[in-house]
Amino acid sequence: MKSFRSYQLARSLYRDIVSIELPRPLGDQLRRAAASCALTLAEGYGRVSVADQRRFFVMTLGSIREVQAIFDLACDRFTDTQRDQLDHLAASVWRLVHRPR
Repeated sequence: MKSFRSYQLARSLYRDIVSIELPRPLGDQLRRAAASCALTLAEGYGRVSVADQRRFFVMTLGSIREVQAIFDLACDRFTDTQRDQLDHLAASVWRLVHRPR
């Protein structure tokens, strides 16, 4: 999976935000959603059919949107670099979902 760029971006994002302090329910949800991005991408990457892969990549977009919503709710806790990293991941996964086959 070293060559799977979207997974590497998700992994990097998780490592970067895992230590951010937020109130308990929101912080827990942030870590779960960020982990879900990487884990769901990995699971989709392992699927054989294009349709099955795409289904997992669509689910990943949902987790990315969840992380973005948490960023919006706790806007003072995140850096511009972290926001850019998240936007880059979202664009990368969007391309996976919408690439022609």
